[in-house]
Amino acid sequence: MAQQKTCEGCNQKRNCQALYQKLAGFQGPSVVFKVIVAFLLPILVFIASIAAFERVLAEAIDTARLQTILSFLLALSVTFAVMLIIKVINGKG
Repeated sequence: MAQQKTCEGCNQKRNCQALYQKLAGFQGPSVVFKVIVAFLLPILVFIASIAAFERVLAEAIDTARLQTILSFLLALSVTFAVMLIIKVINGKG
């Protein structure tokens, strides 16, 4: 009801309503898979790779601070590489 009061004095009232009706009836492809690949996959790759590098470097490096820094940088580089591969596969690279 408050929306109608706002629209009463507007000279674009009919255009706005028609636009919202078109948007409501829009039938397009699902973007769920693209959202998962674009947002969730890089986060999961980063978490998995940082955990893997922490384990590998725990045996090789005695200094905890250096181990953490190297794990972070290696995980970041792996995540960046995966993102580049995704872009190339999608044809946007």
